[in-house]
Amino acid sequence: MTDATETTIAHEQSDQHSTRPQFGNRFLSANDDVFQHNAWDNVEWDEEQEHAALEGVKKNSSVKMSEEEVIRLETEADQNWDRFYGIHQNRFFKDRHWLFTEFPELAPFKHTTNVPERVLPDGETVKRMEGHKTNPQRRTIFEIGCGVGNTVFPILKYSDEESLMVYASDFSRQAIDIMRQSPEYDTKRCQAFVLDATADKWDVPFEENSIDIVVLIFVLSAIDPERMQHVVNQASRYLKPGGLVMLRDYGRYDLAQLRFKPGKCVKENFYVRGDGTLVYFFTQDDLRRLFTNAGLVEEQNIVDRRLQVNRGKLIKMYRVWVQVKFRKPVD
Repeated sequence: MTDATETTIAHEQSDQHSTRPQFGNRFLSANDDVFQHNAWDNVEWDEEQEHAALEGVKKNSSVKMSEEEVIRLETEADQNWDRFYGIHQNRFFKDRHWLFTEFPELAPFKHTTNVPERVLPDGETVKRMEGHKTNPQRRTIFEIGCGVGNTVFPILKYSDEESLMVYASDFSRQAIDIMRQSPEYDTKRCQAFVLDATADKWDVPFEENSIDIVVLIFVLSAIDPERMQHVVNQASRYLKPGGLVMLRDYGRYDLAQLRFKPGKCVKENFYVRGDGTLVYFFTQDDLRRLFTNAGLVEEQNIVDRRLQVNRGKLIKMYRVWVQVKFRKPVD
């Protein structure tokens, strides 16, 4: 369930980092001109900025939506997402240049031709994936909330694994229909289907304990916090022992959260956008609790703070994302 804000962000990141070999290596020092570049990585916040963000959230959370409005949002959720994809169709920026840098486990083998250098995996990942090459057991990836293929299509494009199978699901039938109609959709290596991840029982084309990697990119935030644990539990259920779940999503005090006006807050840190879609803003502890409660072991849990600037208008925009990787114990 990729949203318009996240799509724009992905495009901005692609533009800002296309001239350097590795995404995430531009750091702001005291001697730098902040408006010299479009973005800076891992920007630290001072106490004043943290306090201002906290006060901003208190203000826009001061007026909650009525129970009747919340019920209406729940009943119209599928219509809102279908309407969203009906408007935007496949006009998304498919080549997420940060994807394989942040998640090298998804990356292709190093000898794959015509792959941008920035998306090549590290040495350990190459070694592990070469093991799959010599042992041709099918490797499976399952993306929950695939939208129209922003993540799936780059994986299919850059991977030369003959036995790879990518499963892709989304709440919106409109999104799945758009994805299936794309010329990049390869039925031999990909299977896309409609799934309500909050449903008590999942109807999926694979067995429990069978998936190597579960991917959640800007999707868990669109789910009611009361149903998030169920979604994570289900993802863990289908992950094979030793398998990995990886997530990237909105972090607490991100610019998108601070821009909400009073009256758009559904519940604490959970808001409704103008198009009726919902978004939650996570802390590291939120995600640690969800995934460890599902029996998974933490391998990565970071906050990615990025300063984006509009050099023409001299405007600073502080973005906050969270990124985690959790593994299912072998035993």
